[in-house]
Amino acid sequence: MGEIKETILELLKANTGYVSGQDICRKLGVSRTAVWKQVKALKEEGYQIDSVNNKGYKLLEEPDILDEMRIRRCLQTKWLGRHIVYDEEMDSTNIRAKRVGENDAVNGTLVVTERQTAGRGRRGKSWVSPEGNCYFSILLRPDIPADCASMITLITAMGLVKAIREVGHLETMIKWPNDVIANGKKICGVLTESSTDLEYINYAVVGIGINTNQIDFPKEIREMASSIRQETGEKMDRAKLLCAFLKEFEGYYEIFLENQNLSALKEEYNSLLVNRGKEVKIVEKDRERILLAMGIDDRGGLIVTDNQGNQETIISGEVSVRGLYGYV
Repeated sequence: MGEIKETILELLKANTGYVSGQDICRKLGVSRTAVWKQVKALKEEGYQIDSVNNKGYKLLEEPDILDEMRIRRCLQTKWLGRHIVYDEEMDSTNIRAKRVGENDAVNGTLVVTERQTAGRGRRGKSWVSPEGNCYFSILLRPDIPADCASMITLITAMGLVKAIREVGHLETMIKWPNDVIANGKKICGVLTESSTDLEYINYAVVGIGINTNQIDFPKEIREMASSIRQETGEKMDRAKLLCAFLKEFEGYYEIFLENQNLSALKEEYNSLLVNRGKEVKIVEKDRERILLAMGIDDRGGLIVTDNQGNQETIISGEVSVRGLYGYV
């Protein structure tokens, strides 16, 4: 019955007017009762469908849901996201992705939810997960050395920037290594975790949270966090955004796998780096330094110079990079 429901929805979406129940029955080879039941199910899922005797059915509005059916309708990838694990609520998509990763889930599995009850960011920070945003993880099984895993985080940021610019029509940049920034505020979080066996990766899980349609933020993060909707004033189609990201990430990831480094991608990454050519504060355990950010190297390290021209490379995870006058 799921296929019938999807086909009915496609027929309604393809027509701006009414589609007669008889036409639907004829095309699908099912009874009027079967059509009525599937239309009723669509209405229960939040689709606004007008039903008029002797005219048929008309789709008025789609619900803002991010479920498997809507994702599959706009998926444009070759292999990424072709297997989907969906629940309306999860503890976190990363936890679920690691769980299915331990149980032989296929490379490219997408784990997605509407709400997380235990979302996490980098360095163990909690990630607030209200409804209306995009929360998902992708399970990858790359044949690469374990010390290459951190580079996946950087190409994730590239895919997010490109997708948000394309679908959300919002100019975004990257704050090294992986925060996606719009107008000086963070709108995406990325958390990459991996399971390794000696020198190689069993699987990697990339968890992503995109502030999509959220319009209110807790007071403590209001100055540094925003959403696509808050920046553009337009409600975002989350399924289109997610699928646009998957397509862009798939392309970057395949280039990365060919080289097992970022040599072919660093020029594009550096063009998106919000603090390239600017002074940044490097916060270490026992000191803070002001250095000039130059861009990344082949392995994703941030190249910085001091005021004497001495150059060094900062490794992600060892330090925090901050703007001199705020978050960026």
